Amino acid sequence: MPEIDLDPRREIFDQLDQQKLGPLWLIPIRKAAVARFADAGFPTRRDEDWRFTDVSPIRDLTFKPVYEASGRELSGSIRERSLLGGVRTHRMVFVDGIYASELSDAPLIEDGVTVIDLKTGFESDALHLQEHMTRYSQSDQNAFTALNTAYFADGAVVKVERGVSCRTVLHLVFVTSGGENGVTVHPRNLVTVGDGASVTLVEEYIDAGGKAPCFTNSVIEFVVEEGAAVEHIKVQDESTRDFHVSGLYAQLKRSSRFRSHSLALGAKLSRHNIRTRLDGEGSQCVLNGLYLTRGEQLADHHMVVDHAKPHCESHEYFNGILDDQSRGIFHGRILVRQEAQKTDAKQTNKNLLLSDEATVNTKPQLEIYADDVKCTHGATIGQMDEEAIFYLRARGVPQGVARRMLMHAFAGEIIDRIECDPVREQLDRVVWDRLEDEGV
Repeated sequence: MPEIDLDPRREIFDQLDQQKLGPLWLIPIRKAAVARFADAGFPTRRDEDWRFTDVSPIRDLTFKPVYEASGRELSGSIRERSLLGGVRTHRMVFVDGIYASELSDAPLIEDGVTVIDLKTGFESDALHLQEHMTRYSQSDQNAFTALNTAYFADGAVVKVERGVSCRTVLHLVFVTSGGENGVTVHPRNLVTVGDGASVTLVEEYIDAGGKAPCFTNSVIEFVVEEGAAVEHIKVQDESTRDFHVSGLYAQLKRSSRFRSHSLALGAKLSRHNIRTRLDGEGSQCVLNGLYLTRGEQLADHHMVVDHAKPHCESHEYFNGILDDQSRGIFHGRILVRQEAQKTDAKQTNKNLLLSDEATVNTKPQLEIYADDVKCTHGATIGQMDEEAIFYLRARGVPQGVARRMLMHAFAGEIIDRIECDPVREQLDRVVWDRLEDEGV
């Protein structure tokens, strides 16, 4: 990577005043992240983990992190723009990565549940943030995570106290305004769930119809304590001009349960990096995803599930429906450490190609150092089942309807695993509408 590509980012960091860098304890962490990014640079296709994804269009974007509210008014309401606008949730809205209180719901009043923006958290719960912030992502050498650590300005802090079951669906909405020149945003979110507690969290990314491409580079960290349960739903529906890279880091303690669902609909290029560590006996993890692409979109999911303790379960299910010249990439790695006996791990990636020009690169992978485990993986790439279409047509179903029914059933395998009823029902309608619109 030429030095000239890195210098502007170093200069921007050096020019930031201390107030923008946050509390004093965070400054050395940011400086280390800048150095880490400077050493690695943007990944290239020579890197094994990125050999199917060219990020040079991101590298060439104007880099200007946002640290203050832009003051740009959004046309239309957030509820109208949101795919989950009709679902009863508690919404926190961030515009260009900065918390917008005027667009958000009133502060949540529920005993044992704290939902605040990061800037407020630095003032009101500094010790909690210092204990957990960046701790679970530091071991990852991902350049985009380092970039986020260096430049993040705001995000959400969610804390559910021990034994508390959060009754409200929490909804984080991230809007990019774009404007004439585009923006680069680095949201940073932290979710901690105490012993025996539970929460459902929705993370949604949308755009406000700006003219220039935007780059969203988000990171979310989860701490799931003993016996806790988390359901996380991520919906990415940004403009097909935009670029989206995200990192999810989850630390699972004994007998905890973590379910994460990813729905990738938008962006010209999207990359979702998932790292979960099953660090307590009896913990369970389900990673579940659907990507619908068309035109020249690229959707990339890359995950590592780290089984560090015995008697744990993990299940990964990712389905893709691809049309036109779009591309899908799936790289799933299950790591079973020597101590992790009695591991039960499954990984499946299925892809449905609607066009002869659509392509998929899939690489399920097992890395096992224990001898008493049950691990499986598999991948399929295929086209529409003509026999099934003929069967439906023979019973009076028009060909177009028959094709959409089969696609909906294929997508439904993923949507049906969402446990939160109102969110599942709404996303099922969204997917059906997208499939009704000329394929995907």
